[in-house]
Amino acid sequence: MKHSSLFLLAFGLAVAVQADDKPLLAIPGKVIYENNLGDGATAPWKAAKGEWKAADGVLRGSELEADKHGAVLRLPNKLKDFVIEYEFKFAGARSTSLSINAIKDHMARIMITPKSVAIQKDDNDHEGPDKAVVFARFPTELSDGWHKVRIEMVGDNMLGKVDDLVAWGADALFLQDKASPGFTVGGQSVEFRNFAMHEATLNPAWDEVKATLPKPGEKVAPAATPKGKGAAKKKAATAK
Repeated sequence: MKHSSLFLLAFGLAVAVQADDKPLLAIPGKVIYENNLGDGATAPWKAAKGEWKAADGVLRGSELEADKHGAVLRLPNKLKDFVIEYEFKFAGARSTSLSINAIKDHMARIMITPKSVAIQKDDNDHEGPDKAVVFARFPTELSDGWHKVRIEMVGDNMLGKVDDLVAWGADALFLQDKASPGFTVGGQSVEFRNFAMHEATLNPAWDEVKATLPKPGEKVAPAATPKGKGAAKKKAATAK
């Protein structure tokens, strides 16, 4: 009887763990790269702008005024279908993002401020005719603690998740090879930890999951209007 009870308890815990991590767009597969980031931005990470350093067992990214540009840190990977997860914490910065490039120019990002989360396709040519498309922008009040970010890209679909805020969208651009996943930071500073990147396949139940999520464009709150000298910096921070 005792063994039976222990088995039921273990089974119940296993079910609970699985229930908390239900597949969304993607089924994660083979690990591509993972790092708790406790040693900072070591290889293969490449810093394009800003200061990136280990601090108290996590990675801290900060914009440098001399750069006149948001801080940027990227991996050199070229990707097909994938899932990326990590945790971040605001430490004074005004914005951060997880961005994905196409082989040429930008592709997609999750843009985060203390008061908003946006999941979007990026402008892929800057000179037209392509334009950025915001699939969802949620007003929120992010606490001072740690928050979890997840991006899934499979086929022509993208799904973004920050804590319990989830949205998706689709675009033919996403069928191209993806490249150089990375972080941006606008201001001083953002901390990062527990980065993991996996290969992915389409969740067979994606159509059912999709039906429970906001339709692209259905949850798009107005963007905050930048003011003063910070406006140019905010624009630069989202550009890369």
